Amino acid sequence: MSQLEEMRIYVEVVKSGNFTAAANHLRISKQLVSRRVMDLEQRLGARLLNRTTRKLSPTELGKVFFERCLSILQEVSEAEQEVSSSSGELRGLMRLSAPVSFASMVLSPALNSFMLQHPRLEVALDVDNRMVDVIGEGYDMVIRITKHPDEGMVARKLASSPLVYCCSPGYIAKHGRPESPMQLGMHKCITARAGEWVFERNGETLKMQVHPTFRSNHGEVMCEAAIAGLGITGLPEFYVRKALETGQLVEVLQEFTGDIGAVYALYPQHRQSSLMVRTFADFLQAWFKNHS
Repeated sequence: MSQLEEMRIYVEVVKSGNFTAAANHLRISKQLVSRRVMDLEQRLGARLLNRTTRKLSPTELGKVFFERCLSILQEVSEAEQEVSSSSGELRGLMRLSAPVSFASMVLSPALNSFMLQHPRLEVALDVDNRMVDVIGEGYDMVIRITKHPDEGMVARKLASSPLVYCCSPGYIAKHGRPESPMQLGMHKCITARAGEWVFERNGETLKMQVHPTFRSNHGEVMCEAAIAGLGITGLPEFYVRKALETGQLVEVLQEFTGDIGAVYALYPQHRQSSLMVRTFADFLQAWFKNHS
C-alpha cells in the first residue's frame, strides 16, 4: 500500500475517533484499517494513537503527523483538481458543513443548481448545528450565521441575516399589537431560551428580558408555533419569509432592528488555491445576490 493510502487511512481514523467508523467511511474492513495503522506506526517507529476501549485519540506526535498528512493530502487533491479541471469542469470531492434549518431551507437549492452545472463534482454535506473544526475535520468550506467570522479563515459574506419579530394575525386580533419592546412583558413570547431580546433604534440599544411561554431549540418549530397563534417570535428572516409572504405571519416592531450577524462561507486560508472552493464561493455570492 502506498504512503498516500496509509496517510488517508490514518487521517480518517483520527477524524472518526475509531476504526469501525473509519472503515465504514473508507469502505474497507476494520481489520485492514487497524493493520495498516499498526504497520504505519511500526515503519515510523512511533506510537501515533492512544487506544482506549471507547475511543482512539492521537498522541502528541500523532497530532503533528495528522496535520502534516492532512496538508499533504489536500495538496495532492488540489493538484489533481487543477489538472482534471483544466477543461473548466470541476471534479473531486467537496466536503461542506452547514446549520440544519439553513441547509434545508436555503442552501439546498443553491447547492443543487451548482452540482447540475458541474456533474463530475462530488459533495458531502454534513448538516449540523455544532461548531465543527473546519481544518481538523477536513472540511473544504462551512456555512455559518455569525457576527464574528473565525479568525484565520477566509470569510466570504453571502447575505445579511436580519432578525424579524412577528406573530399571526389571529394573535394580534386577540392580544393586540405591541408598539414597543417595552410592551413585550404583556405578551406571550416564543424563543429558544429565557433571556434578553436586544433591539436597536436610532443607534440606541434596548435590552428586554423575555420570559417565553413556549421554548424550542428549532427555528422551524418556533415559526410553526407563531403561525398557530401561540405568541410573538424573533427569528432570522429565512425562517419566516414564506409565512410573511402568505400572510400567515405579520411583522411587528418593524422600526426596531435586530441582527444576529450575517451568512458567511468560511474556508481555511490554504484552500484559497482550490479552484473548486473558489468557484463554489463565487457561485454562492452570486446566488444569494440574485435570490435575496
